[in-house]
Amino acid sequence: MTNNTKVALVTGGTRGIGRAIVKELAANKSLVGECTVAFTYRSCDECAETLVKEIEDSGGKAVAFKTDAASFEQSKEVIDKIISEFGRLDFLINNAGITKDNLLLRMSEQDFDDVINTNLKSVFNYTKNSARQFIKQKYGRVINITSVVGIIGNAGQANYAASKSGIIGFTKSIAKELASRNINVNAIAPGFIQTEMTDKLTEDQTKSLLENIPLKRMGKPEDIAGVVSFLCSPLADYITGQVISVDGGMVM
Repeated sequence: MTNNTKVALVTGGTRGIGRAIVKELAANKSLVGECTVAFTYRSCDECAETLVKEIEDSGGKAVAFKTDAASFEQSKEVIDKIISEFGRLDFLINNAGITKDNLLLRMSEQDFDDVINTNLKSVFNYTKNSARQFIKQKYGRVINITSVVGIIGNAGQANYAASKSGIIGFTKSIAKELASRNINVNAIAPGFIQTEMTDKLTEDQTKSLLENIPLKRMGKPEDIAGVVSFLCSPLADYITGQVISVDGGMVM
């Protein structure tokens, strides 16, 4: 690893949007330069091993950490290992997330807590445990993956909407706290992106969703990954505290 190599950490990096972000940061040298990408995952060892091999076969470098994003202690261990091995951390992309959808009257307390802990508390965990290194370096970029659901709400997703809305408030607050240290904090709000989550939708549900999207199509994980790459690049040095919707015009 050269002195100019950046180091990124992506939480929830083996599937969907997270996987696309890991691959983008490992490959897009024109925007972010040479970048070693660490990523976390919760369960699929084979998925993690396949992704690491794919990146290494393409000439990049990646390392995987099996961990629970909702655990503060485990997040600290991951950050400590990254800094110990690579000596720095430049980009933190908080992407880990789950859904446990139900109407409020049918939603269990456990379903609410699980979504809040994985989606929102994980952002606190990793941002707090990275902040000291960012401050020491006088440089850092934090990108939090929220959702348009956190902006407009969605019936049957009170827990998910609450977690994603919380990420927006967290992003703006931490951006103000860390700006003077040359640490930029932004959020990306994906609309409906083609992932395992949207694959569960029926044809009628998909048709109904597309009627509310001006571009009349779902996005791809790569659409989000490209914006992450931009926010990590010098082109975004003067952008902080913002929520960028990548949703085909769904929320205007």
